[in-house]
Amino acid sequence: MNPWQGKWAVVTGASAGIGMALARQLAAAGARLVLTARRKDRLDELAARLHAEHGVSVEVCVADLAEPAAPQAVFAFTRGKGIAVDVLVNNAGFGAYGAFEEIPIRRQLEMVQVNVAAVVELTHLYLPAMLERRRGHILILASTAGFQAVPYISTYAATKSFDLFFAEALAEEVRGRGVFVTALCPGATSTEFQQVAAQPDYAFRSPESPDAVARVGLDALAHGKPVVISGARNRLMQQSQRLAPRRLVTSMAARLFRPPK
Repeated sequence: MNPWQGKWAVVTGASAGIGMALARQLAAAGARLVLTARRKDRLDELAARLHAEHGVSVEVCVADLAEPAAPQAVFAFTRGKGIAVDVLVNNAGFGAYGAFEEIPIRRQLEMVQVNVAAVVELTHLYLPAMLERRRGHILILASTAGFQAVPYISTYAATKSFDLFFAEALAEEVRGRGVFVTALCPGATSTEFQQVAAQPDYAFRSPESPDAVARVGLDALAHGKPVVISGARNRLMQQSQRLAPRRLVTSMAARLFRPPK
């Protein structure tokens, strides 16, 4: 059975990367979409293409989730359109690479707003109606970086750790109530993330494609898995980290990510 056919899905960060791949795959499965991101031109282009290719309804809501008022604006947009949202994809997020004290604090606080606060607020806004209807799916983009401390992307890794544990806990809270929550944990992925984070090539190895990551996430969400790691190599690395002392894992991550002098 196709769980997405005819459902309305909100996809944040839909203008590029994994978010765009998720939107494409949901549209191909017959979902109706609300696409949200900062860049209206990209959203309009994607919306027109998905409607032309798949015949699905696509709405565009321009919002910058770094702004505290943005989640409420997205929710008001869907409510104003009379859209009952059955799928919420909390995909929007970004990182920043470098020594903590050298990354502007405004950038780091915006990262917390987008990666954490907006995820919590959007989930809190859309979940009650899902529970009342006893149907719904929530996908939260975490990361393999969320399984351990990662020096030189310390704030980003901490936000993704929050996303991972938030999704796991919420999945258990709503179990048996018709709503499913999944944390999708990709590793390096061929998106704009590396450029936005200013992360060098040596700290960004063996990337997956956004389409591959999106397929893994939607399949896990459809099957009610609370956590899924995309990529066999990433799964193996995460399992091996569980056997090593945390201090050793952090030290190894520091050697991998430390900027050259």
